[in-house]
Parts: sequence; structure tokens; C-alpha cells
Amino acid sequence: MKALRTHQIGGPETLTLDEVEVPTPGKGEVLVDVKACAINYPDTLMIRDMYQFKPERPYSPGGEIAGVIEAVGEGVEGYAVGDKVMAGIGNGGLAEKVIVPAGRMFPIPDGVAFEKAASLLMTYGTTIHGLKDRGHIKEGDTVLVLGAAGGVGLSAVELSKAFGARVVAAVSSEEKGEVAKRAGADEVVIYPKGEMDKDASKALANAFKAACGPEGADIVYDIVGGQYSEPALRSIAWEGKFLVVGFPAGIAKMPLNLTLLKSCDIAGVFWGAFTAREPVKFRQQVEELFQMMKDGKIDPLVSETFPLERGGDAIAKLENRQAVGKLVVTMD
Repeated sequence: MKALRTHQIGGPETLTLDEVEVPTPGKGEVLVDVKACAINYPDTLMIRDMYQFKPERPYSPGGEIAGVIEAVGEGVEGYAVGDKVMAGIGNGGLAEKVIVPAGRMFPIPDGVAFEKAASLLMTYGTTIHGLKDRGHIKEGDTVLVLGAAGGVGLSAVELSKAFGARVVAAVSSEEKGEVAKRAGADEVVIYPKGEMDKDASKALANAFKAACGPEGADIVYDIVGGQYSEPALRSIAWEGKFLVVGFPAGIAKMPLNLTLLKSCDIAGVFWGAFTAREPVKFRQQVEELFQMMKDGKIDPLVSETFPLERGGDAIAKLENRQAVGKLVVTMD
């Protein structure tokens, strides 16, 4: 079988398409014939050894897959050969076949394409955990979403609307703003792509405040970080929640005096650790996402697909912040 693997620390250009042996599932595991693997921000970090987890090389990036069970290991119950499944696996997904622990899998709901199934768990899973468990979202809240046109950003727009909130989408272009509006955003703020000086940062903060309204943002969902975080924090409401989700623009240095002045909270959203520490709640939230998908409240936007040999191009496009919605590598 073929697998796109990392053998050395580096960017997506260092990945190689290798011929490897088909693995055999052990106790509690299944072998999945991968049909689709979604690309996520951790994939860009992991191959550079910049992520919290550093798998032993060589390995395939790709932590979110959908496919068909090809073989079942000892002790696996509730699954059979031929079942369509989706799973969050951390890494290993950019391969034609992958071993998956049975406890990490979910049956794909009827009528859901592999590409969309592979795009659900990490993005929408992160966001439902962030908004509910860390942001304590409630009906009538105003949510400011930074990076609102990417996969996680669009999930934040859709889920915030599903929970009855008003959404301000912050994006880097008019085109991305239209994408966010189609997902349900009520207001759009376009932030500059280049380096901001003090005046530009202040102007962005004022734009956020104007869009969020006089009370400010009850929740800031920050997927971007860097120079955009402080202007967003300045627009937060009294006792608001600032959720740290990711930082492709860099790790922000926040003026903590603002947290005192707004009596607000800065909270981290580490979905991977949450799924390991609270597996029951995690599975309940996935079931809630399935129901929302069935009800038409959420629908992952897959903007582009890539063959396995071009998986590095997909990672590069996400790394360069050029992606709209989800980028997915398909094996057929």
C-alpha cells in the first residue's frame, strides 16, 4: 500500500510517497481502507516537530479519516467488515490503509459522503467543546470568530448560530467574508493581512467593537492568534470568554490588565486532551453533532480535494492560510 510519510523534520515538501506493508489489526483494533483524510492545522505543526505530540518517524500525518473497515481484530464488538466509519487518530491518515482503535471510531451517518465525514470530528468536535464547555455559550450571546472562513472557523459560525448566538465573522478578504455569511454570520469584519502598527491595531479593535455592539463579544473564538488577538480582546464584553483555539499567526502576548478591566476569562481549548480525559462527554457531543447534521444545522464545507500524492500541497495550502473550509485528501 502507499503512504505519504515524514522521515525528517521539515515542511510539506519533505513528505515522500512510500510503498509500505499493509498492517494487521491487533486486539481491539480494526484495519480501515481509507477513503478520505481531512487536513488540519496540527498536521502543519507535527511534521515540523512543533506540536505537543511528536510521533516516532517515519509516520504519515493526517489525524481525521473516513473509510471502510477491511479487517477486524480480536475482541472488537459492534463493528464488522464493510462498515463505513470515521475516526480521529492523531496521525497516520495519509495512507491507503490505517489501523484504528475501535474506541476512536464512529459509524458514518447514512447519506454522509466520506469527504464530509472526515471533516467533522476535529473541527466541529473542537468547536462544540470550546463553545459549550469552555465558553458556556447561551442563546442571545454575541460570538466573535477570528479566521471564520477556515474549517474550524466555519464550524464556529454554524454551531454558534445553532446555539442561538449572533455571530461576527473576522476574515482576511471579501471572498472569505461571503463564505462566512453563507454559513450564517450576521456581521463581517475584514482584518489586514500585513503587519499592523499601533494605529492599525486600534482601528481593528474599534471595528470589532462596532460590529459586536455596545456590550461587546460574549465569546471570542480565536483560531488565528498573533497580532489579531489583542484587538479582539479589547472588544470583549464584561465577564466575556476569550477562547484560545489556535495560533497560525503566532502566539499572542496579551496585556493582562485588559482581563481585569473587563473581568473576563482567557480559556484554552485543547480538544485532543479533552477527548482522552472525558471520553463519555466526547461521544455525547459527537452524537449531538450527528443530530445537528441530520437536522441541517451544520454542513462541513469541503472546498478542495487532493490525491494522496499531492497531500503535501494540501498541507502547504492550509499552512499558508489560503484554505477556505476544509481541504481533504482522497484515496480513490
